[in-house]
Amino acid sequence: FGIFQYIESIAGSGLPTLILGETGSGKELIARAIHEVSGLPGEFVAVDISGLDDTLLSDTLFGHVRGAYTGADGSRPGLLEKARGGTIFLDEIGDLSEVSQVKLLRLLQEKIYYPLGSDQPKQCLARVITAANKDLSKLAVQEGRFRMDLYYRLSTHLIRLPPLRDRREDIPLLVDYLVASAAKAMHRAVPEISPEAVALLQRHAFWGNIRELKAYISDAVARCDSGWIEEGLIAERLGEAVSIMGSRILATAANPLEGLFGHFPTLEELADYAVDVALSSTQNNQNKAAQLLGVSRQALHKRLKKRDSGKNEQESM
Repeated sequence: FGIFQYIESIAGSGLPTLILGETGSGKELIARAIHEVSGLPGEFVAVDISGLDDTLLSDTLFGHVRGAYTGADGSRPGLLEKARGGTIFLDEIGDLSEVSQVKLLRLLQEKIYYPLGSDQPKQCLARVITAANKDLSKLAVQEGRFRMDLYYRLSTHLIRLPPLRDRREDIPLLVDYLVASAAKAMHRAVPEISPEAVALLQRHAFWGNIRELKAYISDAVARCDSGWIEEGLIAERLGEAVSIMGSRILATAANPLEGLFGHFPTLEELADYAVDVALSSTQNNQNKAAQLLGVSRQALHKRLKKRDSGKNEQESM
């Protein structure tokens, strides 16, 4: 099963779904796709719960009645009510406090919740989809910072979303979607994008994932006057991205790797980065890329095959 096949197979179940992936890898897009394919009549409601304490999270999701706390002059329904008959998407679920984890577990188990200040239960009629940029099973088993019973509840359906640099074949479809979305938001006609521009994007490493791709596409749509996005519009932004990355490295000269990756990378991440840059620099010519890397073509091919195999295994889960 590929990711999109898996979405089609689980969309109608209505069961909780957990999406794991790097920041900016498109977790909300996947959640929206599940909602749209499901045919649910209600809204898709997205909530970033990072940084919300227990009280604020409860108020956001469950709402409150008049007098629930100082300043609560009237009743207000929570976002679960807004998502009634639809889907609620909770992003950054790995940041939940222990108290909030218990409340979410009860919600999933009993399908009811209590608005703040009320002893009258309300029924949850929304599908729950969650996402995290951390391995929740590791947080649960090795670090004890996430309830294992909640993890099992959330991951009835589990999608491990590879970073964009590991699924370049998805870039043309994503580009079409992002171009149409950007044009609609700007109230402009949908421009076409040249094959050369798409090919250029497919050669880029995209360490910022779909968030980075979206920025380039939105900028290109805004600047396009002819109804045709040329390669040059994309090349300018990719050149800026390289310059920005270089500036980050210089600004963090004491630890240039953190400046490049945003965190201290593993050896595997360093090797993948070197391979991606070598392939990008040689227009995906494996012979030339292998020479840049100082390895044989066979060794490079073996590594790429192993990486693709690992990606396919993740998509089939």
